[in-house]
Amino acid sequence: MEKIKDERLKLKNLKNIRIAYVIQTLGIIAILGYDFVTKGINGMTDNPLWFVFIITTIVTAYLSMNISVDHEGEKKDPKKGLKIHLIVLVSICVTSAILLPLIDEFNIINVLLIPGIFFVCGLAPILYLYRLRKKKNEDTE
Repeated sequence: MEKIKDERLKLKNLKNIRIAYVIQTLGIIAILGYDFVTKGINGMTDNPLWFVFIITTIVTAYLSMNISVDHEGEKKDPKKGLKIHLIVLVSICVTSAILLPLIDEFNIINVLLIPGIFFVCGLAPILYLYRLRKKKNEDTE
């Protein structure tokens, strides 16, 4: 098999891969939806396809962040964006910590654990986006 050298064919191949990915993702969502309807939320999350779906969604999100930073038109200050994102993330965590005790089944461990998980899971993409923007600014200078 020969390596593709024509740019038009490379782009066509990438579009075909994207279409196959979309069809595969829709199939996974359909299977998980069927499990949700028949077995409930626990049956859906016990399915191994759930982990495949979550992992592919996370990887796709991180890869699309790289593309979106490369196509930003104006030069953005990475530190300003980092501060804004951190303020939003901390406000979400504090709000969830305030609202969680209103639910009867939550105890103090859950009230501290769930906002902590929100913070860690939100901090990873924020720092990744900051690093991408900082690297882009250094490359353009």
